[in-house]
Parts: sequence; C-alpha cells; structure tokens
Amino acid sequence: MTSETRRVQIEYCTQCRWLPRAAWLAQELLTTFEAELDELALKPGTGGVFVVRVGDEVVRDRREHGFPEPTAVKRAVRDRVAPGKTLGHSERLPKGDVSP
Repeated sequence: MTSETRRVQIEYCTQCRWLPRAAWLAQELLTTFEAELDELALKPGTGGVFVVRVGDEVVRDRREHGFPEPTAVKRAVRDRVAPGKTLGHSERLPKGDVSP
C-alpha cells in the first residue's frame, strides 16, 4: 500500500459554507483511522462540491449520492486502507441498504 492510498481528501464548497461539515467528517475519519491514515486534507472548492477521495479515487460525491453518511464514508475508506478493520456499530447497514 502506497502512502497515496493512505491519503484522504475532502473537497468542500466554500461558497456553500460547508467547512464545518467537512471538518466534522475529517474528525470522524481521523478518530476511526488514526493508525491507518498518513494524511487527511481539506480542500476548499466552489460550485457546490463535496467530494471524498482516497488517493486519486473518488469514494463519495455529493452530486451523485447526496451528502455522504459518515458510516458509508468510513466503510469506503476502510475498504481501501484497512480491509481487515472492524468498524463496530458502524458495520451494521441501515434498513434497506444492501451495499457496503
């Protein structure tokens, strides 16, 4: 695993004032993956952007899926940086959700 795949970036819209949301999600990811991540970056953007990337891969995009639930983001990050890691209560899928 390269350090690039251990890097998470959250790009958020400054015009929409989504920094608090991005910072909260960053805190959640850093708390969950404190030993597995090398870096977590907050990237200011515009035009309604809210995108989470692991390395160069987009794992959640607000334009495609709406605002990402923290549990879904944690699962996506875990699957890329620490596949064997358990997420405890976050491991359970919401009713009706069949995709991890």
